[in-house]
Amino acid sequence: MAAAASSSKWFLPCVLLCATLSLTHCSSVTYDGKALIINGQRRILFSGSIHYPRSTPQMWEGLVHKAKEGGLDVVDTYVFWNVHEPSPGNYNFEGQYDLVQFVKTVQKAGLYVHLRIGPYVCAEWNFGGLPVWLKFVRGVSFRTDNEPFKLAMQKFTQKIVQMMKSEHLFHSQGGPIILSQIENEYEPERKAFGAAGKAYMNWAAKMAVGMGTGVPWVMCKEDDAPDPVINTCNGFYCDYFSPNKPYKPTLWTEAWSGWFTDFGGPVYQRPVEDLAFAVARFIQKGGSLINYYMYHGGTNFGRTSGGPFITTSYDYDAPIDEYGLIRQPKYGHLKELHNAMKRCERAILNADPVVQSLGNYEQAHVFSSNSGGCAAFLSNYHTNSDARVTFRGRHYDLPPWSISILPNCVDVVFNTAKVSREVQHQTTQVQMSSTKAELHSWETFNEEVYSLNEHASITATGLLEQLNITRDASDYLWYTTSVHISPSESILRGGKRPILKVQSMSHATHVFINGHLSGSAFGSREKRRSDFAVNIDLRGGTNQISFLSATVGLQVGF
Repeated sequence: MAAAASSSKWFLPCVLLCATLSLTHCSSVTYDGKALIINGQRRILFSGSIHYPRSTPQMWEGLVHKAKEGGLDVVDTYVFWNVHEPSPGNYNFEGQYDLVQFVKTVQKAGLYVHLRIGPYVCAEWNFGGLPVWLKFVRGVSFRTDNEPFKLAMQKFTQKIVQMMKSEHLFHSQGGPIILSQIENEYEPERKAFGAAGKAYMNWAAKMAVGMGTGVPWVMCKEDDAPDPVINTCNGFYCDYFSPNKPYKPTLWTEAWSGWFTDFGGPVYQRPVEDLAFAVARFIQKGGSLINYYMYHGGTNFGRTSGGPFITTSYDYDAPIDEYGLIRQPKYGHLKELHNAMKRCERAILNADPVVQSLGNYEQAHVFSSNSGGCAAFLSNYHTNSDARVTFRGRHYDLPPWSISILPNCVDVVFNTAKVSREVQHQTTQVQMSSTKAELHSWETFNEEVYSLNEHASITATGLLEQLNITRDASDYLWYTTSVHISPSESILRGGKRPILKVQSMSHATHVFINGHLSGSAFGSREKRRSDFAVNIDLRGGTNQISFLSATVGLQVGF
């Protein structure tokens, strides 16, 4: 009873709204220890991340339709502060940054939205989504108990919340947004900042809840999230996770469908059988919301890649690929998993699981109640060996590292390790075909790399830090100096050309001697410095030595 009272008081505005307007059907979102409760009903929800700036507005309707056909209930997106407020007080919500239109596209399809405002988002996005101009606000310190940062963060968060409210997009207003997130994977920073981190985390939670959206707020990867904010899990597996209070539901905000790609790095893939196993294992242990990160990864257009060294492709081995095409068997196998889970929903949400050992590596999780029927999960945790188990007098064959789903505690309708013949057929039938689509125009992104004589210069003693000079208006900065050699002085030392050693924190460095390229170096995600040594040709008289320093996405951590 105490838990129910604690939950309900935070959503009292929704109850009052329904009573005041004499609505026959109250639009509300609350929660208990089992699940989110939408319009009075507990729900098992499948969600997928689709980031609106990583696709074009022309793609949105098709992507959302495919998400719905794939069995999703929710579309999840971050909100990217730096593209929406490129300079203080100047906002951009046009084109692929039209957040309201994206949310309405999801609403039109009949799906819910999880709006992850952040506003720090990481997301392998340039500067983690924070605007670079914020770095130059006097006295600012990011993501801690710092007044200049909190003032700017609160202003932007309020801007987004008010936009959603004015369009009636929160579910308490009849809209599709059922969840919002404040901050993002903050726990490591909280621990590093100590008391200031704890104070900031509590402030952020109180600030968000105080905006009166009528829907729950979450903090992912933040075990200390204060009531009523729900702490959630991100990772490849989250079956180990429990919320910090028994009256909060178990939510998985990022089930990683693959991984991002960096320049020079491998293209990661995650077998759908393993992903399905992880999801089933999470639900059989009490999980009720799973968000695939990513469901459609898309493209880092322009200069949005973070990292550094994240490629323009953000495909992520997602069920819908970078170009909006269905990826099989990942898409089809997960769709069948979702269908099977929905058949178990009533039983799962009306009973606690009873765990029964079926062998050294085998278990049964059984959900049974008078009101919800019966559903069972038969698991084989061995990574190499098949198993035959006996459950309720029947024999079942379980492949290694798999879970079989029995919606009636008798018949297997899905096994996480077995891709159906239908999905296999769809996988083998993928082929290119002609289209009648008309190409109207290409949009290109072009950044000029001016020559040494075409740009304004600053003279200083020593090298200046690149970001402080460019303010992220460019990825490039020229450094130039001169060396005078007397015509009578020998340029060679021991018959060898002199060596120029470069130690740079830039992601890539190009060396020019008297206007001619002499050498280049670049770093990687593992070793970001671009240090190198190169033999150079000098002449008698004045020699110009120039470095072209380049960045490849700004660091997302602080």
